[in-house]
Amino acid sequence: MKKFTLIGGKLGHSLSPQIHEKLFALRGREASYDLTELTEDELTLNIGKLRELNGFNVTIPHKLRVMNFMEELDRTAKLYGAVNCVANKDGRLIGYNTDCDGFLLSADAMGAKLSGRVLLIGCGGVGRMIAIASSIREADLTIQVLESDMPVAESVVSEIKNNDPAARVKLITAEGKHQDHYDLLVNATPVGMFPNVDACPVSDELIEHSDAVFDVIYNPLETQLIKKAKALGKSAENGMAMLVWQAVSAHKIWDGDEYTEDEVRKIIGEVSGLI
Repeated sequence: MKKFTLIGGKLGHSLSPQIHEKLFALRGREASYDLTELTEDELTLNIGKLRELNGFNVTIPHKLRVMNFMEELDRTAKLYGAVNCVANKDGRLIGYNTDCDGFLLSADAMGAKLSGRVLLIGCGGVGRMIAIASSIREADLTIQVLESDMPVAESVVSEIKNNDPAARVKLITAEGKHQDHYDLLVNATPVGMFPNVDACPVSDELIEHSDAVFDVIYNPLETQLIKKAKALGKSAENGMAMLVWQAVSAHKIWDGDEYTEDEVRKIIGEVSGLI
């Protein structure tokens, strides 16, 4: 039986085992998937045990440090500067980043136009990844951040421009001037996350002027942003889709398995019922 795990700091509420077990079962794979909580010091001490596995996923706070133990980094890990998926290929650890796939595949599944006008709220962590991924899809990207977060956002813009000088990306503050229409609005901030479920990161007017909405939050499953978008008849998706789609990409890396959109949608619904 193949063995996999998720390594991270605090993992008590992780849904990864349920997601991966469902994906293994769909393809008749005999495999186990568990959780391994490690401090940063414990990561170094346990890398030998991790090498005994067929692969593993990585979450906070190890996505950067784990790169030091890889024999090879896939282009995705190099591009996004972090590893969240590791494959053991004949004893060699190869690091990948499937977080980007999680967002892109979620956006594609909901029919969002990533090559159009994209408004991204927030630019730290997952926001940085979404900014880079959107630019690769040739989005006309507007990033809205607080004035205090402008230095971080400027660094991300510089990174995008270094990769592609022709990239269309601009920064505005929360009080900045918006375009009159966006093809996709993405919230990459924790505004609206449990327990502050009554908060919304943008105005009703911005939601109304956006064709589709994606919120990285999945607890609650329907944030105020998602509720308002759906009430206006907009296509809207939450972070659970991103979580499942990035797991799908991991299975393609580990075993070459692929899944239909209907299969993935079913798993998203089943795991959402666990929240």
